[in-house]
Amino acid sequence: MLNNGLYIVATPIGNLEDISERAKNVLESADVIACEDTRISKKLFQLLGLKTTKQFICYEDHREESVSKNLVSLIKEGKTVALISDAGSPLISDPGYKLVKLCRQENIKVYSVPGACAVVCALQLSGLPTNRFMFAGFIENKLKARTDLFNELKNINTTLVFYETAPRLLQTLETAKNIFENREMAVAREITKVYEECINGTAEELIEHFLQNPPKGEIVVMIAPPLCKENEVDVVQELKKRLKKMSLKDAAQEVALLSRRKKSEIYALGLKLKDE
Repeated sequence: MLNNGLYIVATPIGNLEDISERAKNVLESADVIACEDTRISKKLFQLLGLKTTKQFICYEDHREESVSKNLVSLIKEGKTVALISDAGSPLISDPGYKLVKLCRQENIKVYSVPGACAVVCALQLSGLPTNRFMFAGFIENKLKARTDLFNELKNINTTLVFYETAPRLLQTLETAKNIFENREMAVAREITKVYEECINGTAEELIEHFLQNPPKGEIVVMIAPPLCKENEVDVVQELKKRLKKMSLKDAAQEVALLSRRKKSEIYALGLKLKDE
């Protein structure tokens, strides 16, 4: 029996086994399912062996405010509501925050039921620095807007993470080549599915790869932090800072990315620092 309130439930992003037992129990027990597309959600329920006879309510961007009020009213009547997206964790580049905000304003309990999230999974696959990252949502479709977005973010000292569609990936990489130049990037696709892959390289190298291997599926694009100046003082400081909280191997890898120097060279410097 669920406590009354709103449940934010993560669903699979590829492999059906991504979903937790807790999430399945909540979806089975909830009175109302708020979702982006009722057809997609009902199909997911069928695949998971869950009942589809309960109430499904479409929760989209253009109806978010009015539907939020309706869902809050249902919760106040004593019903439990589970919010899901078509895939992955709700509210991550999907509608939902207005509903959560309204529930909190009305003193309605909100529960998080965590699970798969493409942003986190892609970062884990990428080999790029993960101690600090910025998720910037979907990349703009038009060239000027895309260029403005990349220019706005290019100097932020963090790994950048974006969602992109397969048909637009090559034009995005072309724009990235002009702005991020030789900075390391990674493209993850089909995460947790049979053809899962994560390809690393400069924008130019990735363009060459995807010209020969046209991309399919859902795409996550990641861009390494800006490269620091190649001087010994910067490298030493960056190494010392990281060696306080991680292994020499991991520290050398991160500093090599930052400084555009060989990992073996940074590793050797790290050994000297540890002996001092």
